[in-house]
Amino acid sequence: MNRLMSPQLVMSAAEALVPPSTKNPATPSAESWPVSLGSDATSPVATFAPQHYAEGYAYPLLVWLHDAGNNERELPQVMPHVSTRNYVGAAPRGPRRLTGAEPRFEWGSSDQLVLETEERIIGAIEHAQARFNVHSERIFLAGVGAGATSALRFALVHPERVAGVAAFDGALPIGGRPLRRFAAVRNLPVLLATARRSTRYPEAQVCRDLRLLHSAGVSVTLRQYPGADELTTTMLSDLDRWMMAIVSSAGATVVG
Repeated sequence: MNRLMSPQLVMSAAEALVPPSTKNPATPSAESWPVSLGSDATSPVATFAPQHYAEGYAYPLLVWLHDAGNNERELPQVMPHVSTRNYVGAAPRGPRRLTGAEPRFEWGSSDQLVLETEERIIGAIEHAQARFNVHSERIFLAGVGAGATSALRFALVHPERVAGVAAFDGALPIGGRPLRRFAAVRNLPVLLATARRSTRYPEAQVCRDLRLLHSAGVSVTLRQYPGADELTTTMLSDLDRWMMAIVSSAGATVVG
């Protein structure tokens, strides 16, 4: 599993990844597991309620896609490092289960798995909208590793559904012509966040993806961080600032 860490202090896995069952009354947590999407019990989604939730305010929504080998329980490990107040959070589960006793899932790149991933992302958005006051034009998609690639694929094919997409150590999808909606993606904000010593998203591939996105006229922000294939608290704080800049530029009220 990816390790949340600060640039100054590398934490152990136990310190970095708090089990969902651990309760801390000082901070919000994800809801009970699993939360079903409609009547489909095989497609659980985690949701995250912002601290001091105000029903009268339409919140931005952050839909988080977990890495391969993880599950939707990654959400409560991620959201407090993004913001405890600014967003409603939702996380669908990858459609393909991996072998082993632990509940580990992945997204996959086959036509069928891509279709199932799209359905789960849309289902997670609709599930969050049914439970919370969500701003329909402030829906962000983000993910790490394979989840980042799936987030990019969805956003590039359905740019009208999202206000922006952030990818952490996740390359552009290969195949399926992800940039086929050339005109529609020109105004899509994209955040690419990479680690300098990443092995799964090396610098040469980052440069290739940047050229492709720039050729399509996509608005790309590139952030590079020290370290290897690790999701850090600094990355998630920067995600908050990137999303808030988009929200603020659109004239929306920021909670805090």
